Amino acid sequence: MPNKRPNPITPGLRNAILPDFSRLTTDEPYKPLLRPLKKTGGRNHKGRITVRHRGGGHKRRYRLIDFSRDKQNIPAKVVTREYDPNRSSWIMLVQYADGERRYIVCPLELEVGQEIISGESVEAKPGNAMPLKSIPSGQLVHNIEFFPGGKAKLARSAGTYAQVMSMDEGMVRLRLPSGEIRLFKGDCMATIGQVSNADHKHVKSGKAGRSRHLGRRPTVRGTAMNPVDHPHGGGEGRGYVGGPPRTFAGKLAKGVRTRKPHKPSDALIVTRARDARRRRR
Repeated sequence: MPNKRPNPITPGLRNAILPDFSRLTTDEPYKPLLRPLKKTGGRNHKGRITVRHRGGGHKRRYRLIDFSRDKQNIPAKVVTREYDPNRSSWIMLVQYADGERRYIVCPLELEVGQEIISGESVEAKPGNAMPLKSIPSGQLVHNIEFFPGGKAKLARSAGTYAQVMSMDEGMVRLRLPSGEIRLFKGDCMATIGQVSNADHKHVKSGKAGRSRHLGRRPTVRGTAMNPVDHPHGGGEGRGYVGGPPRTFAGKLAKGVRTRKPHKPSDALIVTRARDARRRRR
């Protein structure tokens, strides 16, 4: 679903690249699967800001998404393709043969009216969910579980996918969106195909008001601050002196590893994302 460039009839539209909603089939969500969503403004239970640049924005309701795909061997028909304000990808409402309706993350090639199914011996086509051990090598997948029964945690945002590489002794090797190559148990569920709305990364707001509408508050550059407010502040000019780029709290801002060392899951990582990027260069 490509983006659209509106006619530049206002300054805010001159450089805007906006998502195209023409293929969405409804703007009315399925009410039984909606839940209220409380905003925090980036503050914790003590009222202190723990995540900056959040606040305001349009009121939202949460859509209950089926990340487990645990209705095995029961066919479901795609009813609608919808917008979800809480994620970058589109979502789909599917109705199972027993009458139950659920939301799923929309795969790129799945259309309204088609049927999907979950199970161990189903066809490997977009929208079907199956264990990793049943998926042929080279297939693109998304909505991947870290461990069996743990619900999907990986490759859920717009345009993302992982690739099945090989299987050995009950463990499946996947190349993740970051480039990391990792081992998963063969019983972990995954959905075939790439996530929809792949052009989301090319969207340009065009004006500050659209960012505020999405709940994003302004970001001020460190070099524009005073020395008391930021390590990059002050000085005669725009440059900052005294070491590498840092955050407002004085921590290194670029190139710092954030993963905790000596995690038990380190043994499942075959190639780290950083090493994979170096090889591509």
